[in-house]
Amino acid sequence: MPTLRPIDVFFLEKEEPVKSCLLFLRGFIPKQDKRITEEWKYGLPFYYLNGKMFCYLWIHKKYRQPYIGLAEGNKINHPDLLQEKRARMRILLIDPSKDIPVKKIKSILKEAIALYK
Repeated sequence: MPTLRPIDVFFLEKEEPVKSCLLFLRGFIPKQDKRITEEWKYGLPFYYLNGKMFCYLWIHKKYRQPYIGLAEGNKINHPDLLQEKRARMRILLIDPSKDIPVKKIKSILKEAIALYK
């Protein structure tokens, strides 16, 4: 039996419905551009575009919701992106108890991808 990598353990150890939400995002993000790669950096799942930091997945401590952190989030104007105390990154909270807002996520990721061209 193959040994699980730390990135796989990260997803599998989560409780439902957070686990399903994160697993969906894990598959969804790389499908937005063939140049997106998944890596285990800084103890979290990170996605790179052309070798540059693109976004990551994490769970908000206060809200206990999964979120997508966007490396260039400060350059994207979207009402649902939270700045909080970050200089550059912004986050998109995902409520795992509701339907995942696929169109919204796709639109924000598309805008983020355009910043890397």
